[in-house]
Amino acid sequence: MPDPGLPKVLIVAPNASARFGGEAFLPLNYFRILSRRGHPVQLIAHNRNAQELLALPDCDPENMHFVPDTRWHRMIWRAFGRMPERVRDLIGGGLMTWLNELYQARLIRQLIARGEVDLIHQPIPVSPLMPSNLHRFGVPLVIGPMNGGMDYPSGYEDYEGGATRASIALGRRVALLFNRINPGKHKAAALLVANERTRRALPNPRHPHVETLIENGIDFTRWRAPQQQRPDPRPDCLRLVYLGRFVGWKAIDITLRAVAIARESGSDVTLDLLGDGEGRAELETLADELGIADHVTFHGFQPQERCAQVLAMSDALVLNSLRECGGAVVLEAMAMGLPVVASAWGGPLDYLNAESGILVHPVPRHDFPQRLAGAFATLAHDPDLRARMGQAGQKIVRRDFDWEAKVDRMVQIYREAMQNR
Repeated sequence: MPDPGLPKVLIVAPNASARFGGEAFLPLNYFRILSRRGHPVQLIAHNRNAQELLALPDCDPENMHFVPDTRWHRMIWRAFGRMPERVRDLIGGGLMTWLNELYQARLIRQLIARGEVDLIHQPIPVSPLMPSNLHRFGVPLVIGPMNGGMDYPSGYEDYEGGATRASIALGRRVALLFNRINPGKHKAAALLVANERTRRALPNPRHPHVETLIENGIDFTRWRAPQQQRPDPRPDCLRLVYLGRFVGWKAIDITLRAVAIARESGSDVTLDLLGDGEGRAELETLADELGIADHVTFHGFQPQERCAQVLAMSDALVLNSLRECGGAVVLEAMAMGLPVVASAWGGPLDYLNAESGILVHPVPRHDFPQRLAGAFATLAHDPDLRARMGQAGQKIVRRDFDWEAKVDRMVQIYREAMQNR
């Protein structure tokens, strides 16, 4: 039976979706788990995701509400859709959030007037600088967990053009101004951050109620080690897998160069790439130029079920990203008993240690591929090490990243926020 003392929660997340993963999946998980437990919870999402969300078997349509898809939304998407990702996310995303807040305000007022909302939870956008005006409805506001404040490592400045860097710098200053105009992050009952880096990036890092809570978690009904044994390892063989978008800051080009170097050194390293993006054609060409096209498989975008199947047949995950704030895929691989090779930069540092994977710092840049290749070779030559790391990773995610435990903590935060009002 649900606790009758739990506040009635409204989760506001226009981008909530199960199809796209990443931050879009976070609010949906809170909503689904709370709903499954019988807690009083409502969700506001965007109408473009309505068909998908209404079809989910564990989501009550009576508790879901949708912001309309207007011509203004489409105009913003067209204006920023082809811009560099960070410009699109910070500036275009900020405009989209502001527009959504205009339309969702009526829904929020209606729900509060009917006595169906005691507290608002805004899990996304996870950007610490994105303004919020959800403080103005007379109920406590919880924002987060947030994760951000990331920049490229030293030596990788060319991954962003000068115009993009200038736009980001300007966008951050403008965001601080808009956080004064829409002071939700100043007046929220609680701000949740994934790490100290994100806390420093807040518009009000001295807010009296800032708590640390990793934004990602694991649903062990989907991500679990296979019952059957993985294929017997062959000497000096390593089946690597990558899951994610094909964007520049994921540094898949460096991954391919590292695979080529490892193979030249005598390690039979193969790579499965699950994902897609505008850079796919260039990456396919690079694999051919490096002479490893026969050892790299481009699967394209795949549903989570297929991703889990490929992970189950792999030996290790690779994520040598240069600007990864989170990296939920690292936790998914750990839950399935895989070691991880990742950049010692950003999100993976919140999840991995020397027992569960190999962290390789991206600086200095000139030998990053060689050092990654060395990590690949280490795992290729030592199946026992892979097994130990995989077992250690499973223990870590079970202890620290179970979604059910995350929701338990969030319920406590809701109660504390009601007291802090």
